[in-house]
Amino acid sequence: MVGQDPPYKQRKTIMTGKPSDNERLKDQSDYLHGTISHDLTDGITGSFKGDNFQLIRFHGMYEQDDRDIRAERGAQKLEPLKSMMLRCRLPGGIIQPKQWLGIDQFASEHTLYGSIRLTNRQTFQYHGVLKPDVKPMHQWLHRLGLDSIATASDVNRNVLCTTNPVESSLHKEAYEWAKKISMQLLPRTSAYADIWLDGEKVFSSEPPKPLNKEIADDVEPILGKTYLPRKFKTAVVIPPDNEVDIHSNDLGFVAIEEDGHLVGFNVLVGGGLSSEHGNTTTFPNKSYEFGYVPLSHTLHCAEAVVTTQRDWGDRSDRKHARTRYTLERVGVENFKAEVEKRMGIKFAPIRPYKFTTRGDRIGWVKGEEGNWHLTLFIENGRITDQPGGKQLKTGLRKIAEIHKGDFRLTANQNLIVAGVPPRDKKRIETIAREHGLIDPKTSKQRENSMACVALPTCPLAMAEAERFLPGFIDQVDALLAKHGIPDEHIILRVTGCPNGCGRAMLAEIGLVGKAVGRYNLFAGGNREGTRIPRLYKENITEAEILAILDDWIGAWAREREANEGFGDYAIRRGIVLPVLDAPRDFWAA
Repeated sequence: MVGQDPPYKQRKTIMTGKPSDNERLKDQSDYLHGTISHDLTDGITGSFKGDNFQLIRFHGMYEQDDRDIRAERGAQKLEPLKSMMLRCRLPGGIIQPKQWLGIDQFASEHTLYGSIRLTNRQTFQYHGVLKPDVKPMHQWLHRLGLDSIATASDVNRNVLCTTNPVESSLHKEAYEWAKKISMQLLPRTSAYADIWLDGEKVFSSEPPKPLNKEIADDVEPILGKTYLPRKFKTAVVIPPDNEVDIHSNDLGFVAIEEDGHLVGFNVLVGGGLSSEHGNTTTFPNKSYEFGYVPLSHTLHCAEAVVTTQRDWGDRSDRKHARTRYTLERVGVENFKAEVEKRMGIKFAPIRPYKFTTRGDRIGWVKGEEGNWHLTLFIENGRITDQPGGKQLKTGLRKIAEIHKGDFRLTANQNLIVAGVPPRDKKRIETIAREHGLIDPKTSKQRENSMACVALPTCPLAMAEAERFLPGFIDQVDALLAKHGIPDEHIILRVTGCPNGCGRAMLAEIGLVGKAVGRYNLFAGGNREGTRIPRLYKENITEAEILAILDDWIGAWAREREANEGFGDYAIRRGIVLPVLDAPRDFWAA
């Protein structure tokens, strides 16, 4: 390029107004270093100060406090009990038993709550890590072969992949691509190693080089010095299972197989579930079909979508910075054409695929290679030992001590003990039953319900979710029994705010927190996870919700067609109108 500026100096970032302050702090962060190392030595406060409060998110952490005791500490003239939540990077959700034992040990010895929280991003979180334990935590994970790079903030986050333990060979191929996509899109900065590992290498080999021409920066060739405009989520799915809720992701790869082997992917772009109460310019949206790419261009495609969003996304208004808003502003076809230009080929037509399920197959299933796989239902993903109750944490530790296969975390907050030889099946089942990991009394409704963390640790939570759901499901189970369908279920999800973490906006019935004890009620999604539900009633109490559900479930039990899920029934009978493709249709009456 003699006589020309390199590509990254020709690139122009699109702005719709004044850059947000997050753009300033990223630009001035020295590629995510900031002054985090200096902040670690400040023992006066348990928090991170200034820009570092945001920058630690790029390292996989959020600062939180226990809101249950905030007022009490304030009365004592103490600052809130600050601690960190860390989210591990775990593409495809696979973890080895030896790693699990290390994760368990750190949770027991170095966190306020002693628990491990499985997330619907197919990884685990620590809650309640005090500031002095933050650097040791990263070093602990590193010794286990794990890290938390790029699991939060304006980067591509943990890449999901259908667990699908039965079709082992196809799952293995898809899982390898999930790992490759994750590695290709990781930040290249040395900040993580410099701050947490004292400069020790994170990976045994360097991340792969960029594949496309749109180089953003010498240090960060794909993400750029100011990284992405907003968070970015990617998933790989193997039809007919849609456990990863593929339409909730900015970028989705739908596996296409021939003769039992992966040959390429249908590419979906622009999904996302967050909105803001009362702000009709924000909306959840399922992703758009762009077309098919062969395996040889999978990474080119991932990189092209990310770099187009990097350059075209709104860096002025963070509420409109996700990929779906870029598509709305510039047009789907224009965005698609730019992706094709950057990856060097045109999308082929979408290949046929269909989703029929998205719940985990709880219990034992036999894989094609002859080994067994045990999917354990973990309510809300919270792994802990309950006094006088279920000893989930102890039980999983005992299984990890003898298991020769792997553990697989699912996007429904459950855990699969995968690859169990027939000779070990009875022993592992005995441990699971003795510690409450297998509970025959668990209803189908409970297995198909999910909540985000919310109170007391999430600073965004407006209402309860994780602590609310178990008792609420008791009452929903009672309604199903009352109307003669105790073995039926509804895909039901609760989130403490409209940020979308609990994926309520792809549920048949979704509750979104509005205030303490009050929720917005949504209905009309479907069991396959391919339809956004519509708002039915705002700001109502649990009693009001249950009264509405009593009527709905009774009518569904009497009038449903064969194999008709509640969401499809709600649309057919006009309880709510379907949300069509137009994004703003979400807010229409």
